[in-house]
Amino acid sequence: MENYRIDPAKGMEFGLYTLGDHLPNPIAGERISAEQRIHEFIELAQLAEQAGIDFFSVGESHQEYFATQAHAVVLSAIAQATEKIKISSSSTIISTSDPVRVYENFSTIDLISKGRAEIVAGRASRVGLFDLLGYDLRNYEELYEEKFELLLKINQEEVVNWEGEFRAPLKDARVLPRPQNGSLPIWRAVGGNPASAIKAGYAGVPMYLAHLGGPVASFKRAIDAYREAATQSGFDPTELPISTAGFFYTAETTQQAQKEYYPHINEGMKLTNGQGFPKQAFAQSDDLRTVINVGSPQQVIEKILYQHEQFGHQRFIAQMDFGGVPFDKLRKNIELIGTEILPAIKKYTAKQ
Repeated sequence: MENYRIDPAKGMEFGLYTLGDHLPNPIAGERISAEQRIHEFIELAQLAEQAGIDFFSVGESHQEYFATQAHAVVLSAIAQATEKIKISSSSTIISTSDPVRVYENFSTIDLISKGRAEIVAGRASRVGLFDLLGYDLRNYEELYEEKFELLLKINQEEVVNWEGEFRAPLKDARVLPRPQNGSLPIWRAVGGNPASAIKAGYAGVPMYLAHLGGPVASFKRAIDAYREAATQSGFDPTELPISTAGFFYTAETTQQAQKEYYPHINEGMKLTNGQGFPKQAFAQSDDLRTVINVGSPQQVIEKILYQHEQFGHQRFIAQMDFGGVPFDKLRKNIELIGTEILPAIKKYTAKQ
């Protein structure tokens, strides 16, 4: 785990992520300005750091109702505004980006943050950016695989020789600047599909597993498939970290948490994905065996520890700001994470 800057002795890492959505508050019926929303991301990262949270990441999306199209710029501001929290994309859409430019940007963020930057490389669940940036959606898989491979190569080799289908060749190319410690932790973003998890395992790279909802057992299958593929490919899976990422919200009681957060998830998904989130599926968050971590602090602690028991993962990343959640509610969530949830998770997951 040392190569990925993770210390199991300190317990499972807890992080926050934002997709960078810029959605109206469905209860108040108002939407803040993009300027205010971007400053919220920076302040959230600062509050997270003060609460002892390990990790903060920002997503990239190029459609209406989002404000972090230039997510690397936002991360750069966060790097300057914080001192110790790890920072990352979640994710960088490598399929429609030039891996050279991505690496230049994140190496620079790493130097600004003094060695705290990481990259999560994804393929885009919302595909409107293919038209916007001039890529053919029919090459969805091929673009991702080729560019992810090149990104890893740039990370591993200071002088790069490479040829592919979707980018001009590199001949004795030096991609600069180099990150503080010579390389960056680069994670492969994976949905619930075991086939994608298996590719991450074969490549021997850390896996960032996103989930919107469903039973823990179904995501365990993807994790088991990832570790098995890594072993078959000659890697030691105990040296490959796994992160999960999904909805999170806490309040005094589980009923209050569900009541406060559901309208934001449901109305936000209608605007960004074209359909809402099934209320019955969301209500199952009070079941220990489901992955949505919404509930009272004690409920959330028990769920995250159960998931850790099943997954054996090294990091959980919470998404709590989706759908126009008022900032005072986000601040209260961070307070509860820092005072109640984080101490319990660290206590029970730290390896002696």
